Amino acid sequence: MHDDALGDFLRSRRARIRPEEVGLVSHGRRRVPGLRREEVAQLAGVSVDYYVRLEQGRGSNVSDAVLDAVARVLALTEAEHTHLRDLARPKRGRGRGAAAREGGARALRTGVRTLMDTMTRTPAFVLGRRMDILAWNALADAVSGFSAMAEGERNAARHTFLDPAARAFYTDWATVAAETVAYLRLDAGRHPDDPLMASLIGELAMKNETFRRLWADHPVKEKTHGVKRMRHPVVGDLELGYETLALPGDPDQLLVAYTAVPGSAAAEKLAVLASWAATQGGADSAAEDGRAKSDKPSSSRRG
Repeated sequence: MHDDALGDFLRSRRARIRPEEVGLVSHGRRRVPGLRREEVAQLAGVSVDYYVRLEQGRGSNVSDAVLDAVARVLALTEAEHTHLRDLARPKRGRGRGAAAREGGARALRTGVRTLMDTMTRTPAFVLGRRMDILAWNALADAVSGFSAMAEGERNAARHTFLDPAARAFYTDWATVAAETVAYLRLDAGRHPDDPLMASLIGELAMKNETFRRLWADHPVKEKTHGVKRMRHPVVGDLELGYETLALPGDPDQLLVAYTAVPGSAAAEKLAVLASWAATQGGADSAAEDGRAKSDKPSSSRRG
């Protein structure tokens, strides 16, 4: 399966490059769009047989120089280049026993929970492997309604594609969906032997046609920063920036913080939500074993 992912990824990137873009003359009609394998090999300075073996997943000893050359020819982004390395040289067998069954999940440090709880004017939450939502502070709960989720459903990808409320909550749902798939692709490439990831992808592909289409396109993108536009049941339309930080000591856990310019309409709405959350007795990140208290009424909000 993982070897197929490498070949599919390379073919998808070959297909988006027109011969004219790399200085080649196109003669006649092509059976498939983009570059042929022999053209990639020529431009990368390797033999056709070598490149074919790479695309077939038989290039486990491929050098950095070759991967760099292929990435250059296919005009890969930095994230795509990293993804190519992960696929070409999968780090198999990294987790055994309980770690493998849980997909490498690690407990959230107490210090991270404390940090989030002190961010009283900043919605913050932690994403783990496979976009599982591990913890959050009170304001993030007021924005996204994490505590209203069933424990087994606290997964950003599952919510985006399987919860009908997500389409109403995100005013640009299509963008959120594309970003979600692109990040899942990166995570899957980094952890090829994660059975829970395979199960999640299978579930989403079976139940959602948009996910199937996006997944087949092999998008790859880090979750770093950007804008989220939401329609909140209490404060209405809400536009927030977000910054994503890998936690020191565990790069598989990401601290996501929503931001608003001081004095802006978004900042004023966050202040309203902070007051509203205080009256609701909202759940925060300090709940036992990563589970937040849920004494708020259910709503359509999600993160």
